[in-house]
Amino acid sequence: MPVNPLVNQRNEWSGKAVETGIRLAVLVILLAWCFQILQPFILPFLWAVIIAVAIHPLYISLVRLLQGRNTLAAVFITVGFLVILMVPTVMLTKLLIENVATLADGIRQGRIEIPSPPESVKAWPLIGDTVADAWNLVLTNFVEALRLVQPQLKALGLWLVNIAASAGVGLLVFIAAFVIAGILLANSAQSHQLAYSISRRLVGERGDKFADLAGATIRSVARGVLGVAVIQALLAGLGFMVAGVPGAGIWALLCLISAVIQIGVGPIVIPVIIYMFATGDTIIAVVFLVWNALIMVLDNILKPILLGRGVDVPMIVIFLGAIGGMLLSGIIGLFIGAIILALGYKLFQAWLVIQPNADEDISIQ
Repeated sequence: MPVNPLVNQRNEWSGKAVETGIRLAVLVILLAWCFQILQPFILPFLWAVIIAVAIHPLYISLVRLLQGRNTLAAVFITVGFLVILMVPTVMLTKLLIENVATLADGIRQGRIEIPSPPESVKAWPLIGDTVADAWNLVLTNFVEALRLVQPQLKALGLWLVNIAASAGVGLLVFIAAFVIAGILLANSAQSHQLAYSISRRLVGERGDKFADLAGATIRSVARGVLGVAVIQALLAGLGFMVAGVPGAGIWALLCLISAVIQIGVGPIVIPVIIYMFATGDTIIAVVFLVWNALIMVLDNILKPILLGRGVDVPMIVIFLGAIGGMLLSGIIGLFIGAIILALGYKLFQAWLVIQPNADEDISIQ
């Protein structure tokens, strides 16, 4: 009895469909397995790429200075930036530990001296009487005051511990990222070709222009937003240390977070300035005020210089990227989140401008 050709064809299609399904399943399993294996290294590598792109112009200048010695230039940049990163971090951490130990010892032995509230506190609108009563309670019965705010203090303590742990992990990731960035810089020519090849596969002929736009955006945000924030936080931390502000490390960390999310260091340093005038020497307080005023103004001076033309990103994009990144990946996500969201915003903006059959250039000014 002759076999129906349609039946043979249907069986052949079914066999191919099953074979294709098996291949796809194996491929998906393999990719998922590879992702799980590489997942611990994704964040450091992503941060390393950002660092390498951001400091690549400096690397090229150093290569010219060293007469084409790529590896030596990469080593110099890696070691130099690691020293710049580690020295202030170790100093602030050491001071923070000393301050916490002193505070704990003072509470244990009852040696904490709290000044009486000034009469002007009661004159504050709405909150004056409440603040004065709370201040007097702390002054007369410190243990009772602690008991009243124990739940809030516990939550605050857990938050600070989590932030400190995240900062420690972030520092290790940062160090690893700088080492990887040095390797990428030493092989920058191959890295460029790989980036262009991936871009061409993703968006076709305009892949090179999209890759250039991505690099320009990363450099702009890394230097103009994150770089300025790190400079402000380090200078503020130095001021806290010299002025003898308790918990200088925590205040510097808060300045860093506030600067990255584009609020500025003002909301952090202004209460500390008030504290210095209320409890410290007037001359030191005035110098501290001038120092922090210069730090706050520094934002308006450095950003126009370091932010690239044509790659400006709205503040809300940086804010959402920084906050979302920190919630997702801790302190290191504060930096990566801002850059990734800014990069996505600029690439999406460029994609909207380009028509499918148009030959316009992507503007990277």
